[in-house]
Amino acid sequence: MKNLTVILLLSFANSICVAQNNMDDALAFQYYQQAQYQEASVLLEKLFTKTKNDAYFDMYLTSLLKIKKFDEAEKLVKKLAKENPKNISYGIGLARIYQEKGQPDAATKKYIEVLSNLPADEFKIRDVANRFYGFQAYELAISTFLEGRKILNNDKLFTYELLSIYRYKKDKNMLVQEYLSALAATPQLLLQAQSAIASVFEEKADYRILQAALLKKIQKEPEVMVFTKLLIWQYLQQQEYEMALRQLIAQDKRIKDDGFILYTSANTFLENKAYATAVKAFEYIVSKGREHPYFLQAKVEMINAKYQLAISGQFDKTKISELANEYNAILEEYGRNPRTVFALRRWANLQAFYLNNLPKAENALEAALAIPGLASADIGQIKLDLGDIYILTEQPWEAFLIYEQVAKQFESQVIGNEAHYRSAKLSFYQGNFTYAKSQADVLKASTTQLIANDALNLSLIISDNLQTPLDSNALKMYADAEMLEFRNQTTLALKKLDTITITYPRNTLADDILMSKSKIFIKTGEITKAITTLKELIETFDTSIWNDDALFILGELYEKNIKDNEQAKTYYQKLINDHPGSMFSSEARKRFRILRGDNIGT
Repeated sequence: MKNLTVILLLSFANSICVAQNNMDDALAFQYYQQAQYQEASVLLEKLFTKTKNDAYFDMYLTSLLKIKKFDEAEKLVKKLAKENPKNISYGIGLARIYQEKGQPDAATKKYIEVLSNLPADEFKIRDVANRFYGFQAYELAISTFLEGRKILNNDKLFTYELLSIYRYKKDKNMLVQEYLSALAATPQLLLQAQSAIASVFEEKADYRILQAALLKKIQKEPEVMVFTKLLIWQYLQQQEYEMALRQLIAQDKRIKDDGFILYTSANTFLENKAYATAVKAFEYIVSKGREHPYFLQAKVEMINAKYQLAISGQFDKTKISELANEYNAILEEYGRNPRTVFALRRWANLQAFYLNNLPKAENALEAALAIPGLASADIGQIKLDLGDIYILTEQPWEAFLIYEQVAKQFESQVIGNEAHYRSAKLSFYQGNFTYAKSQADVLKASTTQLIANDALNLSLIISDNLQTPLDSNALKMYADAEMLEFRNQTTLALKKLDTITITYPRNTLADDILMSKSKIFIKTGEITKAITTLKELIETFDTSIWNDDALFILGELYEKNIKDNEQAKTYYQKLINDHPGSMFSSEARKRFRILRGDNIGT
């Protein structure tokens, strides 16, 4: 019984001791985290003395250095080093003390001594490097890892640790070199490499470092395809699409794969409005013959890229005619059926809006409605196209009826909302502002964000500019200009917009006029004029309904057309900050993050 009592007392005492240690540990860590180093040092001294744990040692030493008790720290570390000369932690600690005391030569000598005595043990080398990293001695951590590679005769060791440090330090040159060394053996790192490089690189000169290193690697190791893939990615990041295509074609000729990478890259060119390069890419795929897996898709997208190229900027009637013939060739070869209705619609659009062959376009679309097996959505789209052509042929009542028909058939669907909006816009063109506004007000609640935004803008334009008879007259002239722009009569539209200001100098449409002008300039490829006009809008009318639209378009123009990512980021950021509720804010945030180098969706 007496023995049992003793055991219980000892057990109880031990529990109290453990509990006390746990309390001291938590409190010491709290003091340390809050930079209360004097209080932390008292508890850490007690904890280290009891446990001899290196974790307590590091925190205790740091606390002593922070409160400048250098002599006490040096005495402690020398004593510990004498007791345990094989513990590298104490050598590192002594070097830190010399460094903090302002004795750089003594510190360097000690650090060299530590690095010279690294053991041939991967885990111990990593531990030493981590200790350096722990007190922000990043160069010493790097030196430790590199020395460890030599000692262990393995250049592949410590790759992830070095990549992490280089990325943190933004050491662009070494980050590139380390990734290129790693990628040859581990091509799966490509996406990670792209993300890390994009997050660190800040200007074109940075990408030149990568480009030069990659070209050397490709010259020495042409069979390592991951280098070519990274080079292509580099060109895409810099929007050097022609260079990217050159490498893609060279790669395709070397590896003779199914062409998926080239095809998807061609679509990337198309998405980024590099239409001429996209055409070349698709043409290359088509030139490989009908047996190529992407022949038909590439042929279709090639013509679509030509379409975008033809209608962007000052269009060439000869090229438009050639393009119309290419769409017609698809129809002749494959017939008029549900699979080729896209070509028929594009052909009709070219005939109506660019080649002034309105009867041809109208007849073709009316005949298309009789194609067997057409999906209801295709029928709806063809009817919308017909409505647009009826406006051009001065049949507004026919246009109104067909828009209303589609709106009723596809109620609460995207195509139905689009039909409602076109009907409202037609009423606006005709000067029937009350009806146009009533239609637009209904559409403001549309689930389709773009239509809802357009409807809101139309409603506000009408309500803001119908206060007086003079406002009403100015608005009618503005609607006429919008109609001219719809008909691709851009020169007349610009003249009409300028006339509003002259005829009605006190009109309230100044910001609307600037936005309309900018859209026309973009349509005609006059990007510099568009940018100037949009800047005037946001600088002069900071409360305009068009402010968020203007900021987004400016960002897009600088990104896609001017290739100035920094300016693009500036406008996207301003939109995000100033208009968080804008329908463009989500897309602006996404584009800003991509331009900043964030790895989106991987």
